[in-house]
Amino acid sequence: MMCKDVVMSGNSSTVQCTECYSASTGQRSFPPAPTKEWREYVAGWGSGIVNICITFPINKTMFRQQLHGISACEAFSQLRAEGLLHLYRGILPPLLQKSASTALMFGSFEQYKRLLTERQVSSESSMVMAAFFAGCTEAALTPFERVQTLMLDHKYEGKFRNTPHAFASLRQYGVREYYRGLSAILMRNGPSNIIFFGCRDKLRTSLPESFNKFGLLADFLSGACLGAFISTIFYPINTTKTHMQKTLGGEYQSFRFVFSQLVKERGAGGMFRGVHVNYTRSFLSWGIINMSYSYLLELLKGPKVL
Repeated sequence: MMCKDVVMSGNSSTVQCTECYSASTGQRSFPPAPTKEWREYVAGWGSGIVNICITFPINKTMFRQQLHGISACEAFSQLRAEGLLHLYRGILPPLLQKSASTALMFGSFEQYKRLLTERQVSSESSMVMAAFFAGCTEAALTPFERVQTLMLDHKYEGKFRNTPHAFASLRQYGVREYYRGLSAILMRNGPSNIIFFGCRDKLRTSLPESFNKFGLLADFLSGACLGAFISTIFYPINTTKTHMQKTLGGEYQSFRFVFSQLVKERGAGGMFRGVHVNYTRSFLSWGIINMSYSYLLELLKGPKVL
């Protein structure tokens, strides 16, 4: 890239302009415009908050099924016996984690994609790499998932007073204790992001034209269908992650070991126990996330200038 300065002088001012030329084509180009990914980060953050507030009770039911291998009715009975006041016990970790996670998911994806595109990486490759890197970036929030697992498990109900107390209590076991289940989270995040961002726009455009009249409905359906599909195929990984994170202190067990132990105890079908609650929750959850993200992003971008 070759650059030259063009100086334009006038009676009252002097303007300096930098023109850049490609060494291979000789064509003029300009420096990229200032980045505006903050809108994607904010829209992702807001969509995560909306989602958690609506879907937390369903998620708690699914968690009990994963942890104890019980039916939806038994899990619901447990929650009902604990009372309405305890229904939203433990919401702070997922509220913090999910809002930060969706902010990183959408914001860092757009940022990584822009950086890769600026380095002449092809469109398809930049999408795949950006989605994978965004998933790895999200894994930095593993401590929130770790504490959420402990807070949702009723056997620790008397041990932790609240979320800050749970975070403080893990300190005695060392920093590594906050990252139990990291391998499972990395195995889940990267591939699931690739599927989501690779199919999101294609699925939306494949919907009947009548849905275009209701843009938010199209966003909801595309996100909901993708979310239900992705969460179902990665459900055994999530189940394994839950069991890796339910332990407090003691030996660190690998993903492979925990997964094989669960398969021996429950069988292959048992690894999907609670999946019907999961895909129902994910259908609603990712529909809400995708719809609210699109709405908030348009709101932040403001009216389009033709």
